[in-house]
Amino acid sequence: MGLTSAIVLFAVVWFLTFFIALPIRVKTQGDLKDIVPGTHAGAPEHHHLKKKAIWTTIVAILIWGFFVTVILSGWISVDDLENWMGRGAPAAASGTGG
Repeated sequence: MGLTSAIVLFAVVWFLTFFIALPIRVKTQGDLKDIVPGTHAGAPEHHHLKKKAIWTTIVAILIWGFFVTVILSGWISVDDLENWMGRGAPAAASGTGG
């Protein structure tokens, strides 16, 4: 895995984690019964973005570290993925099995 691949993988993991964390503990204007005229009741009043960004970074580093470990160690190869999906030749026939 190259540096660019590692950065792209981290960005993908970070954004997926962030999008999962966004709706957690959001207080909307409707929840607080303080709806500003002209806005939707579901508009966030307290979104805690800074805290969510920090926690997202911590969790994303852990998930990314696991992915990088699996990729660099060779625990799971592309041939394994192809075999699991039923698209590749059996490991014994392709000569890449372990």
